[in-house]
Amino acid sequence: MVTSAAAVMTADFSGEYPWASQFLDVGAGRLAYLDEGPKDAPVLLMLHGNPTWSFYYRHLVKAFSGEYRVVVPDHLGCGRSDKPQGFSYRLEDHIHNVERLVAHLGLEAINLVVHDWGGAIGMGFTVAHPEKVARIVVLNTAAFPSDRIPFTINLVRIPGFGALSVRGLNAFAKVALLRCVHHKERLTEDVKAGYLAPYDSWANRVATLRFVEDIPMSASHPSHAALARIADGLAGLKKKPMLIAWGAHDFVFNRHFYAEWVQRFPDAEAHYIEDASHYVLEDAHERITQWMRPFLTREVAQ
Repeated sequence: MVTSAAAVMTADFSGEYPWASQFLDVGAGRLAYLDEGPKDAPVLLMLHGNPTWSFYYRHLVKAFSGEYRVVVPDHLGCGRSDKPQGFSYRLEDHIHNVERLVAHLGLEAINLVVHDWGGAIGMGFTVAHPEKVARIVVLNTAAFPSDRIPFTINLVRIPGFGALSVRGLNAFAKVALLRCVHHKERLTEDVKAGYLAPYDSWANRVATLRFVEDIPMSASHPSHAALARIADGLAGLKKKPMLIAWGAHDFVFNRHFYAEWVQRFPDAEAHYIEDASHYVLEDAHERITQWMRPFLTREVAQ
């Protein structure tokens, strides 16, 4: 069963997110994506996490689509993409969908922006196709195994309770709005409506739960080998220019994760933002935009 994207998104938040999605059939369903800006311009590919969607990147789409080709997919099960109930929603499947989109659009010399699950997915793509990616912007994410998981997120992984709280009550997306933004005044009713709109029913919250279940906390987990392989491949990406912008009040990806990125990429331009949280673009998109502009035009060493 596939829940169509056409059946969702009835909330009005067009002032925040005025763009029409395009769609690519990836086999299990239709992948929605934004493709804004000149088609012959340098490429910005932005990958979101859970429980967000391309709406999370709206400020960067507005800031950069005049001079860049800005491509922002909604992972299958998220945003305006279809929400197949029987899809695996494993890390490798999301990476394959990004591969399909990049091939479909013929994207080269990609400037990659990643957040949350977008980090593992985007770095998984980059490790497999390093020649496709020129620069990387890292926002509160991980792309390596860890034994750290917040107690409240681990609770969601309990069979039965996770389905009731996440798919039944939409607790994951609602609590994220309470805990993941430092400057609460920025969460207007339109912004909150935009974040919650795709996840308005049990069926439409399937990926929200599956992403949490796919966090590999042991070597026996089905996605652990894929994540470990990605982590091993990061060493081969050290020469790629990287900008790290990190919200300090993140209860999920805390300073430990920031420190590991800096340790793995010691030449990265790194910003630790004291008045920002996990949804770092909500709190600090103005500053991040200012840091990205010179970073994106800096010459890449061959």
